[in-house]
Amino acid sequence: MTFLALALAASAQGSYVPAPENLAAREKFQDARFGIFIHWGIYSMLGDGEWVMNNQKIPYQEYARFAGGFYPSKFNAEEWIKIFKQAGAKYMTITSRHHDGFSMFKSNASSYNIVDATPFKRDILKELSEACAKNDFTLNFYYSHLDWSRIDYWPREHTGNLVGRPEGDENSWGHYVDFMCAQLTELLTQYGPIGCIWFDGMWDRHRGLPDQAELWQLKRQYELIHKLQPACLIGNNHHLPIFEGEDIQIFEKDVPGKNTAGFSASSKVSDQVPLETCQTIYHSWGYDVNDYNYKSPDELIRFLVQTAGKGANLLLNVGPRPDGTLPEESVNRLLAIGKWLEKHGDTIYGTDGGCVPEQPWGVTTQSGKTLYVHVLNHADAILVPLKGNKLVSAVTFEDGQKVPFTQVSEGIVLSLPAKPENCPDQIVTLTFKNAL
Repeated sequence: MTFLALALAASAQGSYVPAPENLAAREKFQDARFGIFIHWGIYSMLGDGEWVMNNQKIPYQEYARFAGGFYPSKFNAEEWIKIFKQAGAKYMTITSRHHDGFSMFKSNASSYNIVDATPFKRDILKELSEACAKNDFTLNFYYSHLDWSRIDYWPREHTGNLVGRPEGDENSWGHYVDFMCAQLTELLTQYGPIGCIWFDGMWDRHRGLPDQAELWQLKRQYELIHKLQPACLIGNNHHLPIFEGEDIQIFEKDVPGKNTAGFSASSKVSDQVPLETCQTIYHSWGYDVNDYNYKSPDELIRFLVQTAGKGANLLLNVGPRPDGTLPEESVNRLLAIGKWLEKHGDTIYGTDGGCVPEQPWGVTTQSGKTLYVHVLNHADAILVPLKGNKLVSAVTFEDGQKVPFTQVSEGIVLSLPAKPENCPDQIVTLTFKNAL
C-alpha cells in the first residue's frame, strides 16, 4: 500500500486522522515484514508458560512473592538485539506487562515492577530501549488490558477467577483505566520513540458486544498514545475487526483470512491498515521447560513466506529463560531464518502481498513490475492465474536459470526445474512489461 493509499484508507476509519508521522510509520512497519515477540516475566521462573498463575490457580498474593526471587543475572540487551538482527528481524515487541499484572519496567503507578519488587533492581525496558536506539532497531511494547492481580479490574470475567482475588465494586473500573493510562504515559515518555503499543486481553470482558470499545475506553487510551507519540502505531489482539484509532490489525497464530487456531472467526481482514500475524516457535508463548514441540526452521520460513504472501508481517515469539538467556533451540531457528533471509530477503522485505491469491502450489509477493512466485508445494508445472500483463522473463531467484513459460487463456504456465534439496521455498521471479 502506498503512502497516499494509506492516508486515504485511514480517513475512512472515522474521526481519527493519523498524523503524517503515523502514516510513514505504517509504511516502515509494513516493509519490515519480520519481527521478534518476547513473552517474559516472573512466570518464566515456574517454566510452565505465561498463563501459569491462572492455569495452576495460584493465589494472587502468593504469586506476587515470586518477584522476590526474580534475578535474570544473564540478561544482556545488546546480545539479544544482535541475535534478532542476525535473524533478519527489523523490530521487537516485548511484554511490558502481561495478564499476571507484573510490570517489566520501573513504574510509579505500581510498585509491582522489576525495579521495586525484585532484587534485580534493573529496568529491562530501559536497557532494551538503549540497545535498540544504538543498533537502529525498533522497539514495541505489548501491554495487557486485563490483570489477574488487581482488585480494581472489575468485574472479573472469563480468566483469573480462581486466584483468590476479592471482588471489586462498580467504582473500581474507572480507577483501573486511570492506572492503565498512567502506565501507558510512562511507557511513552521514558523510553524514547516506541514503534507500537500492542494490546491484548480485551477478549476477557464482554467479548463481541458492540459496546466493547466504549466499555474499555479505547478512545481515551488511543488518543493518549497518539498525543504522546503521533508516530506510535496501535494494534489490539482482540480477535475482532479493527476499532477506530487502530493502526495495524493483528492475527493470532494464523495468516490473515484463516482461522485454523480458532482466534480469528470474527476478524474480517482490513484493507485499511497494515497486517501482522503473531506465532510461537513452540506451543507456549512464555518459557516452558516441558514444551519440546519446536517448529522446524523450514516450517517457520514457510510460514513467514505465507504471511508475506497475505501482505502481513510475522511476529515470531521467543520465551526467554528466567536467567535472561534465550533458549538455544529458539536461537538456532532464528539464525536459520536469518540465513535464509540474507539470500532471499528481496522477495519478502518491502514487498506487497501478491496480486495472485494463494494457490495449491504456494503464494506470491510483488514489487513494481516483479512478481515473486513462492512454490511451497512443488510440481513439474504450475499455473499462475494472472492475465492481461505481458510476461517479459521468468527465472529462478536462486541462480537466474530461465524457466520455460507459456501464456494461456487462464494465465501463465511455468515449467519448473527440479526442486533443490533442503529448499523450503522454490522461488521464480516473473518480470512483466507493466507494473502490477
